[in-house]
Amino acid sequence: MLVGARQTGKTTLARDLAAGRPGMRYLTFDDVTTQEAATADPAGFVSGIDAAVLDEVQRAPALLSAIKVAVDRDRRPGRFLLTGSANVLLLPRVSESLAGRLEVATLWPFSMGEVLGKRETFVDDVLAGRAPSADGGLRLVELVRLLLRGGYPEAVVRERPARRRAFFESYVVTLLQRDVRDLAAIEMLGGLRQLLRLAAARTGSLLNHSEVARSLGLPVSTAKRYLALLEMMFLVHLVPAWSGNRSKRLVRSPKLHMVDTGLSCALAGLDEAALSSEPTLVGPILESFVAAELAKQASWSEARPTIHHFRTHGGQEVDLVLEDARGRVVGIEVKARSTVRATDLAGLRALAEAAGRSFVQGIVLYGGEQAVPFGDRLTASPIASLWGSTARGARR
Repeated sequence: MLVGARQTGKTTLARDLAAGRPGMRYLTFDDVTTQEAATADPAGFVSGIDAAVLDEVQRAPALLSAIKVAVDRDRRPGRFLLTGSANVLLLPRVSESLAGRLEVATLWPFSMGEVLGKRETFVDDVLAGRAPSADGGLRLVELVRLLLRGGYPEAVVRERPARRRAFFESYVVTLLQRDVRDLAAIEMLGGLRQLLRLAAARTGSLLNHSEVARSLGLPVSTAKRYLALLEMMFLVHLVPAWSGNRSKRLVRSPKLHMVDTGLSCALAGLDEAALSSEPTLVGPILESFVAAELAKQASWSEARPTIHHFRTHGGQEVDLVLEDARGRVVGIEVKARSTVRATDLAGLRALAEAAGRSFVQGIVLYGGEQAVPFGDRLTASPIASLWGSTARGARR
């Protein structure tokens, strides 16, 4: 199953895959007739298919039980390629019915490496102890433009800011007026829109459900349900706190990140002039950008690490923490400015102490141009290191 936010290229990829498989049909549930047929008689619909791409399957969730029966009868791999603009595995009973029968791949918005045509190995390299490269930095104006563009393919190809804004406005309307209704009975779409805007304004911050609910004038239970829906639609992702040693001194709240910074900036009403004149606005958006780039790379990396954040009750924090199945830990702090101070590494040192022998290295990704060592296994490196090559010979 291929899942991901709307407009990330799932249909294009699925059509290409189907074209390379003789006899494989393409059916989309965006088509009303197809959706009606699948909903009216799921078993009959599936019985008439030998192999097919079933696009936007979240619009016909009743079909999934019929697919389970069909797969149990005929175990040939690859008969069905499902796509969904929502994580249907989070829907009630769906994950149970397809357990062990389904492999899931997430299609994120474009990574920087995909846009530039570069192979990205930052995640695997830093977990292996290799130092990030110093291929040059990004000026603030360049960084701001990357954040405003984001990674949705349509937004990437629209170079004029006005046309890009029009795309994001249309995107939000489609999400709220159609996609949301396929997934849940939402009594107040206005409240969901407000939550989406609030998430954009608070991207990169600790999540407090009570505070969110109070800001929107919603019950806490409703705010939690709406937030889960945004996560199901791949619009936000929650980064859990790292607690490798289960220390009670660590903050447990997750961090809220918008998946795409272009959409985030559009929802928050931010443009190039606003971000360039108020650099303090760039920091949390840049943190969300780095979080998304790491998540994209983690999805295809050899190490397949999980992503966390680190924060003590004393205020020491690390924006992002990578931890793989072997227990290797890498801390990543994000700074928009072009200089790094020794105090900027205090959180990384605290993480190193908490992780002990599992700590591989700590990195400050910043807006400068040079890689600068700051002591044992601690480095400041340009943000562009995320999608640049690494110094293969340099090990910690």
